[in-house]
Amino acid sequence: MAIISFSQNGLTPFQQLLGHNKDILEKWVSLEECIFSSATFSAELKEEVRRTLAFNNGCEYCMSKGAPSKNIMDLRTQLAAHVADISTRKIHICDGEFSALKEAFTDSEISELLALICFITACQRLGALLDLGPSCQI
Repeated sequence: MAIISFSQNGLTPFQQLLGHNKDILEKWVSLEECIFSSATFSAELKEEVRRTLAFNNGCEYCMSKGAPSKNIMDLRTQLAAHVADISTRKIHICDGEFSALKEAFTDSEISELLALICFITACQRLGALLDLGPSCQI
C-alpha cells in the first residue's frame, strides 16, 4: 500500500498519487503523452528502457510489469537500454559511450532518448518514494 492516500484524480494508481495536485497531474500526463506518442523510437525500445530503469530505480509497481530482456537483437535498443542502465549509476556518460550513441542516433534522437530516460526515472523514483507496490488498488 502506498504511504499516502490515493486521490480521486487520475486513471492509474501512479496518477492518483500525483492527483492530489490536479495542475501537476495534468501537466505530468501531458508530458507523458508527448513522450510516449512520439514515433522517434519503437515501442519495444521504450519498453526496454522502462524495464531497465524500473529495476535500477527500485519501483516495485514498475518492476512487476516485467524484467529487462536478456536477448535484445536490435542494436539501437541495446544501446538505449545500456544508457538507461548507466544513467542510474552515474551523472555523466563517458566519451566512449557517448561516441557509440552518436554513431547510432542523431543529436535530436539523443536528446529525446535522454528526456525519455529522465522522465521515466522521475516517475519511478516518485513511485518508489511513495511505496507504490504492484498490488496497489485504486
